[in-house]
Amino acid sequence: MSHPFKHLTLIIKHRHQVIRNGYHLGIFWHCLRHDLSKFSPVEFNNASKYFVGTHSPVYEERLSNGYFSKQCQHHTKRNKHHWEYWLEDNDVGKFYGIKMPFKYVVESVCDMIGASKSYNQKNWNPDMLWSYWIQKCKGKRIQHSSSEYLTEYLIWNFCEFTRNGGEERFITWFKSNRKIIEKEYDNDTLKYVLNSRVEDVSEGIV
Repeated sequence: MSHPFKHLTLIIKHRHQVIRNGYHLGIFWHCLRHDLSKFSPVEFNNASKYFVGTHSPVYEERLSNGYFSKQCQHHTKRNKHHWEYWLEDNDVGKFYGIKMPFKYVVESVCDMIGASKSYNQKNWNPDMLWSYWIQKCKGKRIQHSSSEYLTEYLIWNFCEFTRNGGEERFITWFKSNRKIIEKEYDNDTLKYVLNSRVEDVSEGIV
């Protein structure tokens, strides 16, 4: 059974979450275009058909269609905050990830925060986001190493600050350190900062 109105409500709530996050992290105008392709017929109709409300309809479509999703194919090829957009073929059948621009990595983190909250509206906590990253994403995507490091670095700090004082602390930290983080990312040196950080706290957050 299709649920177009429920899906529409979820899209709108999710976009508001991402735009709000983007505003606080300095990419407000950029995030106004977030996920607009979800209103296209191929994405909206398929997502409505496989809507469940507790996780992405992409998963349900894949289960029912030999692990192929029309909505996912359409979506990830049109939205640059998805790592799949940045895949390239090396002409011998192997794919590799191109380094994502800084603003798209930040948008992807805003997206994951928003999705985590949208699918867990009643009992959300930051551990859900961290668990999703560790169990579903880290090391499982064909993504440029620097882009993966930055994604994890921002997610870890968001979860840690949110646990200990609220999201406002993360926003303040990011605004104070954005230029440094972006420079480290551009120079491919952020991974050394991240490695030392994760080693220190891994037992407490996994």
